[in-house]
Amino acid sequence: MNIALIAHDQKKDDMVMVATEFATFLSRCHLLATGTTGGRLQNEVGLDVERCLSGPLGGDLQIGARLAVGEVDAVIFLRDPMTPQPHEPDINALVRACDVHNVPCATNVAGARLLLRELDWLNSGPGRAPTSGPVA
Repeated sequence: MNIALIAHDQKKDDMVMVATEFATFLSRCHLLATGTTGGRLQNEVGLDVERCLSGPLGGDLQIGARLAVGEVDAVIFLRDPMTPQPHEPDINALVRACDVHNVPCATNVAGARLLLRELDWLNSGPGRAPTSGPVA
């Protein structure tokens, strides 16, 4: 399972929190993240993360390119809707690529938890319980 993890500056703490909740599951996945988010996930959660450029420097586009060729199975993109982003066209292109290629994309904490819980359940195998995250 290849999962992309992206978070705007005001959402990075939330990403660390969600990744910590699902660390057992995420540790079994190939993780791809934009620069600063990936660094925090490595340092604070202990996950192995392939880091792209930061979002404003093209990291969103790098992830979008990988998604377009089938190398990304899901995207968690914790966006800050209250702060204008200078690279908004790149952000919109990534979310659009998710829609075009039918890749699930969560853009807030509630959606991220639902998506990760479902992916964990789907990948846990028949008769086994999910390994991570809070129970609903």
